[in-house]
Amino acid sequence: MQKERAYGFRNELNQVHRRDRRDFSRLASDKEITIENGWRILIDVASSELVKDVALDLQHYLFQSMNVSVLVEKVAEIEKFIGQEHTIVMATIRELPKSKHKFSSPNKSYYLQVDSHGVVICGSDERGMAQGSYYLEDLMNLAEAPILARGESVRTALFSPRMVHSGWGIDSFPDTYLNAVAHAGIDAVLVFTKGCDLTTTGYLDFNDLIARAAKYAIDVYFYSYLKSLKHPSHIDAEDYYDSTYGRLFESCPGAKGVILVGESCEFPSHDPNTTGKTGNDFHEGIRPTKPRPGWWPCFDYPEWLETVKRSVKKYSPKAEIVFWTYNWGYTPEKDRIALINALPEDVTLQVTFEMFEPLRLGNAVKPVMDYSITFPGPGKYFSSEAATARRRNIRLYAMSNTGGMTWDFGTVPYIPVPQQWSKRHDAILKAQDDWGLCGLMESHHYGFTPSIISELSKWRYWTPSPDTEKVIELISVRDFGEAGAPHAVEAWQLWSEAMSEIPVTNEDQYGPLRVGPAYPLIFHPDITRDFQTQEIKIPSADHAHFGSRIVKTFYHPFENEHQSPGAIRFPLEIKALERAIAKWQAGINKLDLAIKMAPEKKRPQAFKMLGLGEFILSSLVTTRHCKQWWILNHQLIGESDIPSALKLLNELKKIMEAEISNAEAAIPLVEKDSRLGWEPSMEYIADREHLEWKIRHCRQVIEYDLPTYKAMLLL
Repeated sequence: MQKERAYGFRNELNQVHRRDRRDFSRLASDKEITIENGWRILIDVASSELVKDVALDLQHYLFQSMNVSVLVEKVAEIEKFIGQEHTIVMATIRELPKSKHKFSSPNKSYYLQVDSHGVVICGSDERGMAQGSYYLEDLMNLAEAPILARGESVRTALFSPRMVHSGWGIDSFPDTYLNAVAHAGIDAVLVFTKGCDLTTTGYLDFNDLIARAAKYAIDVYFYSYLKSLKHPSHIDAEDYYDSTYGRLFESCPGAKGVILVGESCEFPSHDPNTTGKTGNDFHEGIRPTKPRPGWWPCFDYPEWLETVKRSVKKYSPKAEIVFWTYNWGYTPEKDRIALINALPEDVTLQVTFEMFEPLRLGNAVKPVMDYSITFPGPGKYFSSEAATARRRNIRLYAMSNTGGMTWDFGTVPYIPVPQQWSKRHDAILKAQDDWGLCGLMESHHYGFTPSIISELSKWRYWTPSPDTEKVIELISVRDFGEAGAPHAVEAWQLWSEAMSEIPVTNEDQYGPLRVGPAYPLIFHPDITRDFQTQEIKIPSADHAHFGSRIVKTFYHPFENEHQSPGAIRFPLEIKALERAIAKWQAGINKLDLAIKMAPEKKRPQAFKMLGLGEFILSSLVTTRHCKQWWILNHQLIGESDIPSALKLLNELKKIMEAEISNAEAAIPLVEKDSRLGWEPSMEYIADREHLEWKIRHCRQVIEYDLPTYKAMLLL
């Protein structure tokens, strides 16, 4: 087994154009053309730096991926060169004023013409032209050859912005990664911001990032972690917010905008439904029954937004203020709608697409607690706020997660369930028709990794495009060959069906599903002489944004008034997990068959997907074991019959032994693929070192906790 060193996955992220994609047996039909050695890419002498860079990018792609060497030339009056033999003309409508095509959309559209002479890519602007060039790459990748079908088409982006956090490393955006983001059709990145040039991990030159991102037609949005310690009515409020938000945009006027979400930048609201405080301090040592202002649609958020907006626009008049209602989808609809009705019209509203939906499992209710693809959406929370935004003519964005990842599995690069993601795409497109949805946030802390899912999203978010089934078929043939493709599609379908069975509870998404098979199982009877909490800390990197602080290791139900108690849910969720595990395993078997039938050249990437599937399976097994473990522990705690208690101890030992085997089986998976077990905000938390830590913990429970409790029973 070839091991991949820690962070080795970045090598693949840095390689935007995969080497040697070309299948030399693929020949053009009479309805196609072949780009060959000696062709020329032509740009106008007056073209912008972006156009020049995109031309060089296409040249590199043809050389690196298709083994074709072409020239890049600057010419005067580029319109005269249309129709010349063996040319790729790259321009915007400004350089081609006589073009017969008129774009219906002024931004991010392109006209593509392929005929016997060559290719013309004409963008409505530089960004449209760039996406037209990347589209050529997509077509050639699917063809596995520098072959293009003859014809004409005009394509337009359906959503802008499409925003993502970094999947290279928290708030880390090397040029190679920005280029990969641009090739995925994504036009904006998010950086966590605690102050001028200050991120969650320390210093970052924001203006340098803004300038470098612009080279790839990418905007930069700040995701605010700025403190908001003053109520907007305070006598010094304007000066205070000028010193925070105002100073940020005075320093970085090129930033596109700022994302404001309650939990990250809450303020001391006067809303009586809240504590009115921004910290966790308890009054007189009593836990409050009211939420903090970050978790309630406070009536004075509009006043706070106006204050922040004034400070921002004083220095950057065109900056976009995006207000995200993530934290209070659980609250009464009337309070949420009242807030949206009071928002300034020039603020953009962002709403999470699937969260808080109350799903049923037998006689239990299990809401979608955090980002998930188990439920395609939209949820009632999204629908109600989107409809209100439409009535008020407020610009609407969604947190869609369609970069390919959610908190369903925290330490994987993407979730390989294309048919399930397609349902999300359908719902997103319908939301655009129904409510004017126009922008998307497609990833959060877990970042963005290019994958078959982001590829599918790119196809769905441009028009016109083939239907989903056709795109999935084309991708499967490219990645598994003609013989292997049908089995790969079946595997993805089985995995997609399994997703709807997976729990989306807080205890799972902040526990075994977030961490994976390195999540520990803790014995619940409190055998101690030092009276310490049973919650244990998973070792994590000192430089991590969250590290293990975001993980809750003492597994138990996190109850709330909108879901059934854990004692009711857990037996049903165990059965659902068993169904999911069976389907996921069947999908692994199908994918294994697809790999055996795939050409040798395609197998390394195919094996990587198989390893991803096996790691996800191990996470599901850990989650099932956690629920079984909790039930048996609570039965043991309440069991007064000694023979029955001894039997329960034996059952607990079997679960722990099975979980040790599960963790051991995951070790070769994470050693082969360094991206498994890592997540940008947690860093490595389920690599070999953490899996071995978990195994040592499990053995300690078997060798100490269980025998000690047995001895107590036999006193």
